[in-house]
Order: sequence, then structure tokens, then C-alpha cells
Amino acid sequence: MPSTVPFAETPTSSLFGENVFSLAVMQRRLPKAVYKSLKATIESGSKLDASTADAVATEMKSWALEKGATHYAHVFYPLTGLTAEKHDSFFNPDGLGGTIAEFEGKTLIQGEPDGSSFPSGGIRQTFEARGYTIWDVTSPAYILENPNGTTLCIPTAFVSWTGEALDKKTPVLRSMQALNTQAQRVLKIFGTNGAFVSSTAGPEQEYFLIDKNFFYARPDLINAGRTLFGAAPPKGQEFEDHYFGAIPERVLACMFEVERECFKLGIPVKTRHNEVAPAQYELAPVFEFANLATDHQQLIMVTLKRVAEKYGMVCLLHEKPFVGVNGSGKHLNYSMGSAVAGNLFDPGDTPSENAQFLVFCMAMIRATYKWSKLLRSVVASASNDHRLGANEAPPAIISVFLGSELTEIVEAIAGGKAASSKKEEMHVGVDVLPTIPKHSGDRNRTSPMAFTGNRFEFRAVGSSQSIAGPLVALNTIMAESLNYCADLLEKADTSTPEKRGAAVEELIKKVYSECKNVVFNGDGYSEAWHNEAAKRGLPNLKTTPDSLPVIKDEDVIALFEKYKVLSRRETESRYEVYAEQYVKTIKVEASLMLEMAKTIIFPAAIRYQSELAVSLANLKAVGIETDADTLKYITKLISDLQGAIKKLGDTKAGMPGEAHEACDYSRDNVIPAMVALRKIVDELEGMVADDLWPLPTYQEMLFIK
Repeated sequence: MPSTVPFAETPTSSLFGENVFSLAVMQRRLPKAVYKSLKATIESGSKLDASTADAVATEMKSWALEKGATHYAHVFYPLTGLTAEKHDSFFNPDGLGGTIAEFEGKTLIQGEPDGSSFPSGGIRQTFEARGYTIWDVTSPAYILENPNGTTLCIPTAFVSWTGEALDKKTPVLRSMQALNTQAQRVLKIFGTNGAFVSSTAGPEQEYFLIDKNFFYARPDLINAGRTLFGAAPPKGQEFEDHYFGAIPERVLACMFEVERECFKLGIPVKTRHNEVAPAQYELAPVFEFANLATDHQQLIMVTLKRVAEKYGMVCLLHEKPFVGVNGSGKHLNYSMGSAVAGNLFDPGDTPSENAQFLVFCMAMIRATYKWSKLLRSVVASASNDHRLGANEAPPAIISVFLGSELTEIVEAIAGGKAASSKKEEMHVGVDVLPTIPKHSGDRNRTSPMAFTGNRFEFRAVGSSQSIAGPLVALNTIMAESLNYCADLLEKADTSTPEKRGAAVEELIKKVYSECKNVVFNGDGYSEAWHNEAAKRGLPNLKTTPDSLPVIKDEDVIALFEKYKVLSRRETESRYEVYAEQYVKTIKVEASLMLEMAKTIIFPAAIRYQSELAVSLANLKAVGIETDADTLKYITKLISDLQGAIKKLGDTKAGMPGEAHEACDYSRDNVIPAMVALRKIVDELEGMVADDLWPLPTYQEMLFIK
């Protein structure tokens, strides 16, 4: 284990935001007029003045140099879903044999990385290389530390020479703008306006940690992020003994350092604990504005991987690195609000009397019902397909959980009855324990979109995903539904509180009668729900090839165009990129399986077969007759292995070139051939002598801490 961090001399609590060019830092360092202008841009979305950028650049450079920085980097988020950086030095020759540090406003605002080598879905060709990074003033710059120096990192948007979005960030900012416009219309009806309404997010990050020696002995983990082979261990998660258990010392030490690094970067990490599967853990920050939460989530993933290596471990973010135990998600807690209106999904103490909350809640119900296929498509990936619908994740059927109290309120209003709210206290029958307030509804971990008190939790997001895509979808469909609600309320008479209340009741009746099929408070894992959902007409898009084409549906393209989030070409390009990523993932995994089966598994099986045959022959030579069934079975498995290898190789070779056809072909042909090969290899693992089996087993990887 590496040397400990100096937590006693420098408490983690004192480090928060230490490496962030935050509003507090800017207030101390910038002229008052410049700070006021910048703050207005950040908080209300007003246009940034060019002279402001020059003043900010000067102070940002001075601050970074004081922190030991030699370079600055425009950080952006291409459609790969990963983080990209272009580093440039502050220092230029001064003509006198020395150097001078330079950093101007135009350099802060705009950078120019190569725009052709990132996936663009046809927006840019190889010979069209120009792309621009544009400073996102709403996400603060920060210092990234390295043992040999520091770098000033500037969050940016990334667009093509034609101004089209090549990244994850730009559509998030556009969707937040659209959401604010429509939310303001609704708030105005309730007498609240002015402050910028932003979506907020608090994504819970699940991940696995395994010893790096096991990781580097597994070509599948190195190249695919998941185990393509691996028999179930005698013990998995059956006892639920890992969940919320005592955190292993090495893991906890790693977590402490991850938290310190996150605190330095201004990331408000809050929760850490053991998850359900052995070797699985969770980290969760508190709510932030959606675009900042997106940037911080990318930093969290980078930090987890970087720090884990210092402790001799590897962080696995794949949704299903181990078959047979729970995979990892990134539950996206979603809400919206403003400095004036507060949290718009907060029902207060009497939700039945909170008309404003009920309107926003109905907008979410309508948005989820009308755009359920879009919500499924933005969490689609080859890796998340292994998880969605399994026992630790919501099904591919998108539904809304409201809880008992809120459901009763909405159904009462929709039925023309008086609704009431009541707060209960819980008495547990032990005098020394105080009574506690009981929440208005239970939680439902099987629901893809669950109301959890003051937010909706979108549980279908994958652990390795950027949250940008889901946020773009949520913001845009909420903008569309708030537009719908505002239109209804603006046409009604809302001149008095009584008339406004009546208009809200009519809105609830209309929306709930049209969209109530999406509300489900029961067990989303049950077969009964799958049958019921089909009767209700709810789509069940089980795989990525089933759901991805939704992105280029005409109504989806029209939605994004109407709210100026994505153009037709930008929307269609995302389908092309994600379909290509799906096909490439399956190709890589199939190639890996073939390589490992031929060069690792088959030789090990042959060695064991040979040893077994020799041993049986030697025993027979001295007159000892033994049962040869094991040898016969091993021989059969080896023959089956050779057949499965050939089948997968032939199937992979027949993959079509066109993206949509290749997606369907992968689902229907390549993946079944991979599953068949794995079944044989996993059976061999249970037969071959342990000292001859060449790969670390699940038993070792999951339980040796």
C-alpha cells in the first residue's frame, strides 16, 4: 500500500475547492465590474462580454501559475463518452533567450483541436479537420495535479467548423436553456419568475475494485472491461453479506484519497459504501447544476481509476464485469429549480395543496409516458444490455413510481375527489428509540423512473456512461411537457388563486387520464408486470439494436429541432456513432473470445486431457482399472470447444457492413455464438485442474481484497 495521505495535518474538509477557480476565487481576484458581469452570465444565462474574458484570462493565468501550472488544457467530451484534453504551454520565447507566460481572452474562449479523428456520425470527414472548443463559463476551471506538475483545465464545448455539436456538453447546455424557457412560463402563472431555472443532478456511481495482478492476467478485462469467460464461484452474493458491510482497509484507504482529490476539485462527494456484489462499491455526490454535475461525473470516473492504481487495484466501470453477480449502474437523481423557486420537485409538507409541485410532477409523468422509447434509447449500449432487466437493474420497460401518498393524491384529483396529505410517525416499539417521521411512500428499486421524495431517480443509466445523454433527453422532454402544461394554463382563467387551482385540477385530470398507464408502483422484475405492461401498450425495447433506431424517429428529430437542442443532422449523427460503437464493441469481444479460446483455454484443456490420459494409462498398466468417464467428458468438451470456436469465427466473419444491419446481426447471431462458446469454457473451468487453469477465477478476483 502507498504511503498515507497527510489527513491529520490537512483535513479533507479544508481542501474543498482548493484547486477550483470558483466564484469565491474570482470575487477576490477580479475587478468588481468584471466579477458582476461573469456572475450574471453564470447565474442567469446572459451573454458573456469579450472584455470580461480578457480580464478573467489574466487572473486565471496568474492563479494557475501560483498553483504551479505550466500548461492549460481545453477539456471536452466527444461522442466517445470519454474525456478529451488538448494541452498547451503558457510559455513562449521572449526573443531574449527566455520565456514569457501568455494567456489571453481569445485563448481562454476558443481552442482548436482536430475535429476529424473523433466520431461524428458523418458530420465531419477525415479531410475536414477543423473543430473548436469553446469555454463553458458556467463550469469552473480547475487545476489537475500530477506528481511532476499541474495543469489548468478549462471545461469547454466542442463543435465543428460548421457550428454543429461534436460533443456531449453542447446539447446539455442547449437543453438547459430550453428547459428554463418553458419552466419560466409555468412559474409566471404561479407568480414566481426571474431566476434561471436549471435542472440538477446527483448521479450515484457504482464500481468494482479488483487487485491489479488479477486484472493484468485477464486479457478480457484489459481489452473489454468485462470477463468474457468465468464460472460462477461456490459463493457469490447469496448471503448479502457484502452490502453495506465493513469496508476493507485497502479499499477504504483508496476511498479516502478519492474523496480528497474530489474535494480539491470542488466535487461534493457525500456517500460511500459497499454495494451488493462482492468487490462492488458506490460513491455519490450531492446535487449540482446539470452541466456541472456532468463535468464532475467525468472527473469522478477519471479519479477513481487513477487513485485505485496507487493502491494496487483497478477500478472497473463496466456495467457487468462479472456474470452472476450484480452489475453497476449510475442512478441519475434528477430535479430542477432556481434560486427563487427552490426545488420544483419538492412537494412540501402538504403536496395535495402544492399546485405548482403537482404541475411539474404531472409534466414529468407525461414526459416519461410520451417519450419512454427515447429514454430507453439514451441508456442503450452493448455493456448496459447485460444489466437492464436483470435482478439489480430496472427492466427495459420505462415506467414511473410515485409512491402511495402521491398516487392517492393524483388519482383523487383526477377522479374529481378531495385530496389530502397526512404525515405519519413511525413507532418501532422500543422506548429508548425516538419516533421518526415516516416518508410519504416506500422506495422502489425496480422502477426505471422513481419519485423519491424531492426528485426523480432515473435508474437505467449505465455505470460507464456519461450522464450527458440522459440529461439532454430529460431536459428536452420536460421542456416539451412544460410547454404543453403552460399552453393549457395560459388558455385558462388563472386570475385568482381559486380559478388557478381549478385550472390545475383540470390539467391533472387531462394528463393523468392520458398517461396513467406509465405509473406503476409494483415489482418491475415480475413476469406479471411484463404481461401487464404489454396490455398497457408500454414498449419493451430489450436490446440496443431494438432501442437505438428511436433516436432517428421523425418525432424525436422534430422534438430536438423545435427546442433547438439538436439539428436533424446532429441527431442522426448520434445514431450513427452509437450504432458503430455497439458493433465495434461486439466485434472486439468476439475477437477476444476467439483469441483467448484458441491460445489460452484450448491449450490448458489439452494439457489436462493429456495428463489425465497418461495417469489413466499408467494405472491400467499396473492393473488398476479406473472410471474413464472424466476423460471422455473432457474430450467431448474439447470437441465442443473447437466447434464453438469455428461457429463464432464464421458468424463474426459474416457481419454486414451497414450499421443498422450489423447491430441486428450482432444481436441475433454473434452474441448467441459468444454465449454458446462461453458456456463450454465455463464448464471446462469446473473440470480442469486448478493449477492448469490459466485465468484468475471469480473466486479469486471477487474475494481477495
